[in-house]
Amino acid sequence: MWVAETVSTLQQYRAQLDGTVALVPTMGALHQAHVEHMRVAKRMAKHVIVSIYVNPMQFGPDEDFECYPRPIAKDLATCRAESVSGVFCPANGQMYPSSNLPVQIDVPQLGSILEGECRPDHFAGVCRVVMKLLHLIQPDWATFGRKDVQQLRVVAALVADLNVPVEIVPIGTIRDSDGLALSSRNAYLGDDERRAGLGLYRALTEARQMMEIQRESNTHRIESHMHQVLESHHVMADYATIRDASTLAGLSHIDTDCLGEIVGLVAGRVGAIRLIDSMWMGEEPSI
Repeated sequence: MWVAETVSTLQQYRAQLDGTVALVPTMGALHQAHVEHMRVAKRMAKHVIVSIYVNPMQFGPDEDFECYPRPIAKDLATCRAESVSGVFCPANGQMYPSSNLPVQIDVPQLGSILEGECRPDHFAGVCRVVMKLLHLIQPDWATFGRKDVQQLRVVAALVADLNVPVEIVPIGTIRDSDGLALSSRNAYLGDDERRAGLGLYRALTEARQMMEIQRESNTHRIESHMHQVLESHHVMADYATIRDASTLAGLSHIDTDCLGEIVGLVAGRVGAIRLIDSMWMGEEPSI
């Protein structure tokens, strides 16, 4: 397994690869969900490249960029154990040289709602780094998790509109046995905070039960109940909402016969730690 820390080294290694390539973009602090991405990627492509980069452009001024976990030696060991072809782990100066004028890329219809309201520059930063990675690595496939369904939709729209020759592969949410969605930020959670964080999963599962079992179709009642669940778990909610799974548009009424086209999204803080989660309200699409 090769490791590239500079753009020029990455380009040299990339030029030597023959056959198909899948990209697994990460910010490091790898866990079992990232491993699942690598394994799916290996089933598709001859070569798998993992990027490990904590992208400053998608963090706000009061967010956790400085303290975001960066266990690079452990991450490289994980990648080596999964037999990926290579890892790209650049410094900020490689991704954003000071000599370059900054460019802004965005998908405003999708990027200005939900996370975009809470984190106004977040998706512009995501789009910028994703385009850089896709341009540098030129993969045939790139994996993105369904847990962050809004990011998934933003990236899919980005590559479709800009005719980027890559297929975005959605990967289902991986959860611990208690239901908490795997996240690098889970490392921040103490025992009490972890129990509180389960409120996100509980809000989503109870919303799904309201629709599947009780046949509840009133969006306001479902979303109100989601907020109540979060409050009972001491989660300070940013949003708890039911949306169209494709467009993320709000729904005035729910067709309980079409729950596979509806997704629930939640985000909130447990103390100082911000968590997000999402869940299809019907059968989640296959990978």
